[in-house]
Amino acid sequence: MILELDCGNTLIKWRLLCGESATARSGGVVESDQALIDAVHEQGVRLRGCRLVSVRSDEETMQLISLLERVFAVECQVAQSAVLLAGVRNGYEEYQRLGLDRWLAVVGAYQVSHKAALVIDLGTAITSDFVSADGQHLGGFICPGVPLMRTQLRTHTRRTRYDNDEAAEALENLVPGRATAEAVERGCWLMLRGFVSGQAAMAVELLGGEFDVFLTGGDAPLVMDVIPGARVVPDLVFIGLAIACPID
Repeated sequence: MILELDCGNTLIKWRLLCGESATARSGGVVESDQALIDAVHEQGVRLRGCRLVSVRSDEETMQLISLLERVFAVECQVAQSAVLLAGVRNGYEEYQRLGLDRWLAVVGAYQVSHKAALVIDLGTAITSDFVSADGQHLGGFICPGVPLMRTQLRTHTRRTRYDNDEAAEALENLVPGRATAEAVERGCWLMLRGFVSGQAAMAVELLGGEFDVFLTGGDAPLVMDVIPGARVVPDLVFIGLAIACPID
């Protein structure tokens, strides 16, 4: 089995791949290093390799690697920034500063599409990236996702207070809100959808008429209808990770 990890600032996404087929046998999301160890232990499998991408600090990443190598007696490969990978050229002036999760998502999308692509990751933050038909990364954008927008409003606006049940009920439709929860939740959702629509329009200008759109991240299903034909690919980063860190 091969263990793949996408280590964010707060959560770790993991999955186990079966042999040569690269078929995911199991996976999940955990909140701590120890929870990851426990989750993998529960699978009762022997690991022959591990690869990971991390946006954590170097110290936190090395702590996790040391733990994995000690517990599972496996070597861990870590994705690194690159100027060129699998036909994609990094578009940042300082290529090392492009987030590794964004970089691998772009590489993964280009590997799947083999043509121009718009990649939008809708998580705690939202990122978008453009890659041309010849593999040139043209840059992208970063903005707050729905969780961040919601948290900022509920934290910094004293009268913006409501519970999670109210939040869920608020999204039953998108008419103007007549309660605080409705106004906030629907407003954030409309901003999310407006951003995605705007990125699609910009892609037409930058990439021409022939390009694929890839949506990934936890809120991707909320906007899949905004761009007809968009592909929702939850494991897009893992596709790029396998290219960056092949395991024989």
